[in-house]
Amino acid sequence: MQPYVPDTLPIAELDFRLLLPLVGQANAALARYDGLLQGIPNPAVMLSPLTTQEAVLSSKIEGTQATVDEVLEQEAGLIKEGEKYKDIQEISNYRTALFAAREYLESYPIRLGFIRELHRILMDSVRGQDKTPGEFRKDQNWIGRAGCTIENATFVPPNPVQLPDYLSVWEHYLDSDDIDFLIQTAVVHAQFELLHPFKDGNGRIGRILIPLFLYQKRALSQPMFYLSEYLEHNRDEYYERLKAISAERDWNGWIAFFLRGVSQQAEENSHRVQQIRSLYDEMKQAIQETTRSQYTVHLLDAIFSKPIFRTSDLSAQLYRDFGIHEKTAPNLLRQLRDAGILQELEPSSGRRPATLCFPKLINLAEGRDVL
Repeated sequence: MQPYVPDTLPIAELDFRLLLPLVGQANAALARYDGLLQGIPNPAVMLSPLTTQEAVLSSKIEGTQATVDEVLEQEAGLIKEGEKYKDIQEISNYRTALFAAREYLESYPIRLGFIRELHRILMDSVRGQDKTPGEFRKDQNWIGRAGCTIENATFVPPNPVQLPDYLSVWEHYLDSDDIDFLIQTAVVHAQFELLHPFKDGNGRIGRILIPLFLYQKRALSQPMFYLSEYLEHNRDEYYERLKAISAERDWNGWIAFFLRGVSQQAEENSHRVQQIRSLYDEMKQAIQETTRSQYTVHLLDAIFSKPIFRTSDLSAQLYRDFGIHEKTAPNLLRQLRDAGILQELEPSSGRRPATLCFPKLINLAEGRDVL
């Protein structure tokens, strides 16, 4: 099989009779979602469950098996070794890359050097760390059954000698304006996957780029629109649509699939954001009534950003960030546990502090509705 030769960007001869109705629906759904996003006072804190869920689902597409609960438990120190720990570390790296990207995009546009840095974060101390993290490949690779030769591959990415030129064209396309920003986002993601510039981790980096590019295009007020739930639920079609681009130059089928995903996921994300906002407001009132504390909002933000935690860790964080005395925080947490807002996962023992969780938020992060 010959290496893939990318199409010229922007893509010519698209079927707008097929795509424009889908563009209209997707744009409207995304605008409704962003309207909700703009009403969130502290999206990085309040929507951290969505970020964790995205990291879990995007990694799941690549075969990583761990739940949101397990990721949060590992961060609280409850899972320390074994294959599950390795899976969780990959997910934690994905989330770290998302946070780093959000900070970077406040000042700079997406560039190839930035993408290499995201890849370095993604592959740090996990499986694949031997595959030149942060560096574009200099060897020919291919995709197929384990152990297959290049002749029997299902897909052969571009020749590494030509790859830098193709990446340069792709980077230039990021700075241009195509006929519609959602069609352009679909092309940006697919072309990156087909260029397959890294030895490992291409799928996850490509999915991270979706919200980042939408934010760069000012289609989102925050780089927080995550599509991996849709792509994971439709994994076979996801791969088939990408494969059809290289095999048949079928960009219309891929873009239509992508636009339907944006519409569906925007509706789902909107529902999730409304639930999180309602939970936040409900808990703000409940914590105030329970503790009568001036630190209600600080305490609420802390358990939203880390819904499974050791009491000593959260107390130290509240002292470091807000000056809440380290003897005050344990008392507040004890009141929330007694009121049923928090639950004890692991009791204190000797010098080991208790581990508590915020179950209503974890249910939302796992995609379970909170009644």
